[in-house]
Amino acid sequence: MASAILRAVGATVLTMGMASGAVAQVSTNRVAAETDWSVFVEESPKECWGVSAPKETVNTKDGQATSVRRGDILLFVTYRPGGQGEVSFTGGYPFAGGSTVGLDIGGTKFDLFSDGEWAWAGSKDDDAKIIAAMKAGASAVLTARSARGTQTADTFSLNGISAALDEAAKRCAG
Repeated sequence: MASAILRAVGATVLTMGMASGAVAQVSTNRVAAETDWSVFVEESPKECWGVSAPKETVNTKDGQATSVRRGDILLFVTYRPGGQGEVSFTGGYPFAGGSTVGLDIGGTKFDLFSDGEWAWAGSKDDDAKIIAAMKAGASAVLTARSARGTQTADTFSLNGISAALDEAAKRCAG
């Protein structure tokens, strides 16, 4: 199931429900595709999100390129009724305990807090700053360290993100 999700960001994607702590649901409810970003809507509970897969992935260990098996690598911005967007990332492996995930958007840097295979912004204020930077940027690079010590750098295109996030927010407004 997980590999099918990554292959078809345009067809199926996980709903992560970070606020509720649940990572449970699969959605096939894509309602829009905005170049490199897709928009999904789930009705129960109501959630709307923009999601993208990386354009480039680099894995290194001890400074050397290495081949590793990873699950889905996805960058999300999720909206719920009456709320603002929440940024989250799944790197396809368990992050090193206590580590953060670096997010660089055109030289503007943020830290995402990790737990298991997920990372997200630390506050609503951080979410708003990251979303503004994403809408103004061309690419986002997320760097992280796995529990096994592998360093990863995943580059996401931000082409189409403004339209995708505007659509997701509109569909979950009120």
